[in-house]
Amino acid sequence: MSDAKLRQAIAFEAARLMYERVESEYFTAKRKAAKRLCRGTVKPSDLPSNAEVRDQVQAFARVHEGEARTANLCEMRLHALRLMRLLTRFRPRLIGSVMTGHTRKGSDIDLHLFSDHIEPITAALEEEGLPYEVERKQVTKHGESRVFTHVHVFDAFNFELTVYEEDRAHYVFKSSITGKAIERASTRELEELIAHEHPEVVIEEALADQQEAVDPYQMFRLLLLPLESVKQSAKHHPEGDVLFHLLQVFELARGERAWDEEFLLAALLHDVGKGIDPRDHVAAGLQALDGLITPRTAFLIENHMLALEYKAGTLGHRQRKRLEESEDFEDLMLLRDLDTRGRVPGARVGTVDEALDFIKELERQNKWK
Repeated sequence: MSDAKLRQAIAFEAARLMYERVESEYFTAKRKAAKRLCRGTVKPSDLPSNAEVRDQVQAFARVHEGEARTANLCEMRLHALRLMRLLTRFRPRLIGSVMTGHTRKGSDIDLHLFSDHIEPITAALEEEGLPYEVERKQVTKHGESRVFTHVHVFDAFNFELTVYEEDRAHYVFKSSITGKAIERASTRELEELIAHEHPEVVIEEALADQQEAVDPYQMFRLLLLPLESVKQSAKHHPEGDVLFHLLQVFELARGERAWDEEFLLAALLHDVGKGIDPRDHVAAGLQALDGLITPRTAFLIENHMLALEYKAGTLGHRQRKRLEESEDFEDLMLLRDLDTRGRVPGARVGTVDEALDFIKELERQNKWK
């Protein structure tokens, strides 16, 4: 294989890893791709540039997402505009793929904010009822070490807010990909961008609709996170707390029904009621999820304990017949099986946010098919 073809092949494989969210860093993706494709070592100078990999990522997005990508980009820009207006006193600037239009599956919305203190920003988020996490990350570059403050906001789309000192508001930040000044947009410039590239959108009406809409994923997250402290019977649940069990069942469900968002939600949420009323967790969970899940997901959650009786042969004839006549009977029994299997101490699982992001992205893809 010629050097040019090898470079292209590495760029393609690295882009696949990033598009599928196996890797998030360009350098790591390129090194892993080179290791897969080359027998010997590859010098860093022989690897494709970040820009080459980025172009391949966009090619993947165009092929796999089609027109849905444009609609999704518009929605992301509107959500960015809403949060930028909320945080206007911190002089927000939209950067990254949502600004340039180079979004891919799972892209965050990236904002730069300028404040000497983090507390006013988090207070504004709390007042709006937006869940968030603060991360302080130490980065060493060119022999200099610096701590960056990121605020991860969990909304209909996930945001990463990078907070800089107030006096850096006019600083020219440069891209690690191109070395050129990062493209960024103020609130006014984003409004103009939306008007130009999405002329069919009436901005104020769209933002009003967003404000009225309830984001179910925020509620799912609020119901799930406290379950880490809800312990279970060691006899029936040797794996430990409720959240660990639910994440195990979700991972198993993803292996069986990776395309089925309703089934995946049932797997992730079937025991959320245990954090509300352990004596009748099914009814408590359904009440908390009312209006947020589909009838099919509700059916699976409502009957997952009856399915245990069904398998044990202790369920009454009428209930047994009702379950068997449901078009979702096979999926219910699969959920029951996964519920039983998801009780392994020390099993490897992802986080709540990773699980919700996966389902959220799947929902978007199915919505625009």
